[in-house]
Amino acid sequence: MENYTYNSFTLQMEGYSVMKNSLYPVFFMFFISYIVIIVMNVGISLLIFIDKNLHQPMYLLFCNLSLSDIIGSTNILPRLLSDILRPPSERLINYYECVVQAFTAQLYGTTSHTVLMIMTYDRYVAICIPLRYATIMTNKMLIKLTASAWGVAFVLVGILLGLTIRLNRCRTLIRNPFCDNASLFKLSCESVFINNVYGLTSTVVLLTASIGSMVVTYAKITVVCLTRKNKSLNTKALKTCSTHLIVYLIMIFSGMISIVLHRFPQYSDYGKLSAILFFIVPGSLNTVIYGIQSKEIRKFLSEMCKSKKHLPSSNK
Repeated sequence: MENYTYNSFTLQMEGYSVMKNSLYPVFFMFFISYIVIIVMNVGISLLIFIDKNLHQPMYLLFCNLSLSDIIGSTNILPRLLSDILRPPSERLINYYECVVQAFTAQLYGTTSHTVLMIMTYDRYVAICIPLRYATIMTNKMLIKLTASAWGVAFVLVGILLGLTIRLNRCRTLIRNPFCDNASLFKLSCESVFINNVYGLTSTVVLLTASIGSMVVTYAKITVVCLTRKNKSLNTKALKTCSTHLIVYLIMIFSGMISIVLHRFPQYSDYGKLSAILFFIVPGSLNTVIYGIQSKEIRKFLSEMCKSKKHLPSSNK
């Protein structure tokens, strides 16, 4: 199917190759991962919505991360699962469907940074200027932060995909387990210099802003904790910041491994697996990490479990 159709609207997905004896174990591993991501992220979002004790800026902002994880995994995993069970020749996808999948995949990667950046600001205000926290982190501010996180991501990714869909295509094979921007512009025989420049520039800007905000914020928080020497403040800072930092590091390392392996064609199978795990690992672990850290979430779940245990005895 490669190199003979000009601007074809039917593309072939190379997909993720699995040996026959590993087909069903791999399929069920990805399937269970997807179910876990959806159940845990939807569950914690509902929990935050139901329990008024969790109507705090930190948890409300975290809902953005859960939404991003749900969108990212739903965009990739159902299609991937169906492709695993198909022979390579039947892994066909419409061009516009591929564009939508690429847009959503890039959006997930971008919002992973922007959402964690607005959560960083929340931690900064809570620890460095706690007396003004309630007046700064109002509902209006939460809406502004949420809109900026998603708005910036939509603009960056929209321009990225806009530069790609303007290109004529002379190839039809997507050499990836799913559609992304790089896979799409590699279908073109035209110059992709502008695409590479914009893609590299936007990635550098996003990473610089993301890592820079983390470094500056945590440096200020560290200075505040050291100068004030307040034991309760230090405990609070360690508790909330360690959770946020772990989530951020998981996201960064998952993405970096995928980017590095993408540069080595001889490790293409590992590169494909790491690209898939970028959508699975953070989405699976984020809710667990925040759930373990949060005393309010643990308390709610504990009370819910106790009430369920008392139900049979009350029916007697």
